[in-house]
Amino acid sequence: MVLAAPLAVSIGDPAGVGPELIAQAWCQREAAGLAPFFASGGATVLAAAAKSRGLSMPLVTITDAAEVMEAFRHGLPVLGGHDAEYHPGEPDTQGALFAIASLTHAARWAVDGTAAAIVTGPIAKSHLAQQGFTQPGQTEFVADASGIAHHDAVMMLAGPSLRTVPLTVHAALADVPRLITQDLIIRRVRIVAASLERDFGLESPRIAITGLNPHAGEDGRMGTEDRDVIAPAIASLRAEGLTVSGPHPADALFAAYERGKYDVAICMYHDQALIPIKTLDFDQGVNVTLGLPIIRTSPDHGTAFGIAGRGSASAGATIAAIRMAGACASHRAARL
Repeated sequence: MVLAAPLAVSIGDPAGVGPELIAQAWCQREAAGLAPFFASGGATVLAAAAKSRGLSMPLVTITDAAEVMEAFRHGLPVLGGHDAEYHPGEPDTQGALFAIASLTHAARWAVDGTAAAIVTGPIAKSHLAQQGFTQPGQTEFVADASGIAHHDAVMMLAGPSLRTVPLTVHAALADVPRLITQDLIIRRVRIVAASLERDFGLESPRIAITGLNPHAGEDGRMGTEDRDVIAPAIASLRAEGLTVSGPHPADALFAAYERGKYDVAICMYHDQALIPIKTLDFDQGVNVTLGLPIIRTSPDHGTAFGIAGRGSASAGATIAAIRMAGACASHRAARL
């Protein structure tokens, strides 16, 4: 994989597992087939995290992203002087401010083309909010940095077994039925279809859409949303030429014999999308933000403060997120 620019990786909360997993990813770079990447600040944090995990990982401090390709062969390149102390499992103000700085710089480098993509380490949103972080999460932050409205930044969870997109994300279950509209379904599916073609190389992606109610409502016997909202939206999308099916009963859609029939499942609410992906691909799940002018991925797990610094956290999802960022950047570059 040859890219015109390297990948930028933000550290996330330095008290979480992010720093040690980034270090582990560099150590496994050749076996994992990772494109060159650099860390957004955090030289002190990364060195200490690597040591805590028993890794032999040289750091290379650079002053320009043009140095990454050469430096990456010798150590993990670090660009930027923003840094913090390493206190695994003990989040604090300094760490939260550093996480914001690391994310801010990495996003800026992706937007201005210094980096081919951004991979974001896990944060603790509540800790960042106490330090003035006003966004609901990193997805919205990166959308703002890219000049894209939040509703056009679509979260997709992807792993070796499955891709899912939650139509509604961080909403109370009681609010979900009123939030589901034909317009929302149509707009999100268009974004997903275009992104899978552009960034994943899937021509005419097959999109399955779940129902909201048990058995997809059974023609109105168990709720009318599937019949009156979801089905008409699917008909409109088909009329546009998109390969869309549904509404499917969600209890059967994720069985092994069903997963081969579609490329992505659009789900009606958060847990409907995240439970199957975390069950099947927890250690390799990647959060991908679709609909942006830049590529952004993230491991699909949190800070895991309880095991930070103990060397037991799996680097699988971090490695998968870096690998996917590189693959998407490659696909996008090939289409230019």
